[in-house]
Amino acid sequence: MKDKVILVEMLLEKLEEFGKTNIKLYKLRAIDRSTDIVAAVATKLVVFTIITLFLLLVTIGFSLYLGDILGKMYYGFFAVAGIYVVIFIFFIALKKPLEEFFNNYLIRQIFKQKK
Repeated sequence: MKDKVILVEMLLEKLEEFGKTNIKLYKLRAIDRSTDIVAAVATKLVVFTIITLFLLLVTIGFSLYLGDILGKMYYGFFAVAGIYVVIFIFFIALKKPLEEFFNNYLIRQIFKQKK
C-alpha cells in the first residue's frame, strides 16, 4: 500500500513538472512568434519610410518640372495632386482586397512553422 502512495506522489510530481514545462514552452513559442512579427513589421516599416521619402522627393521634382513646362509652378503641383487623387480613388476601390491581403499576411506570419 505504501508503494502505491509513493508511486502516486511521484506521478503527481511528474505531472506538475510536465504542466510547468508545457506552460514555459507555450510562452517561448508565443515570444518567438511575436518577435518574428515585430521584426517583419519593423523591416517593412523601414523600407516603407525610405520608399515614401524617395517618392516625396520625386513628386516634388516632377511637380517643379511640370510647372516649368506648363508655365506656372503651381500648375505642376496641381497636376501631380490630380494624379494622386486618381491613385487615391483607385485604392478606395481596392480597399476590401487590400485589407484581406494584409489580414492573410498577418495570419500567415502568426501561424508560420519554423523550419
